[in-house]
Amino acid sequence: MRTTSLKILGDRVLVRPDEAEKTERGIYLPEAAQERPQRGTVVAVGEGRRLKNGTLLPPDVKVGDRVMYGRYSGNEVTVDGQKLLIIGTNALFAVIDE
Repeated sequence: MRTTSLKILGDRVLVRPDEAEKTERGIYLPEAAQERPQRGTVVAVGEGRRLKNGTLLPPDVKVGDRVMYGRYSGNEVTVDGQKLLIIGTNALFAVIDE
C-alpha cells in the first residue's frame, strides 16, 4: 500500500515518527529498549472536523509540519515498509518550528 493510496478521514493525520536517537556515546539501542518517539512529520491530513451545524473546521496542521504528540497516541500502520501513525488532531500537542 502506498501513502498516496490512503485517504485520511475526518480530523486525523498520518505521521512519520522520528527515527530513534543515538545515545550520548553513539550507540543505537534495540527497538525494544527504546521509548516510543513523541515527534514526527505529518505525511497526510484529513479534511477536518465537521461541526454540529455542518461547518467544516479544517485541521491546524498541514503536510510537512513537524509535530509533538502523546507517547501512546494513534494507531500504528505499515505503509511501503514504513511504520506510520494515524493520530486524531486532538492528540497533537504542538507544531514544532525549526
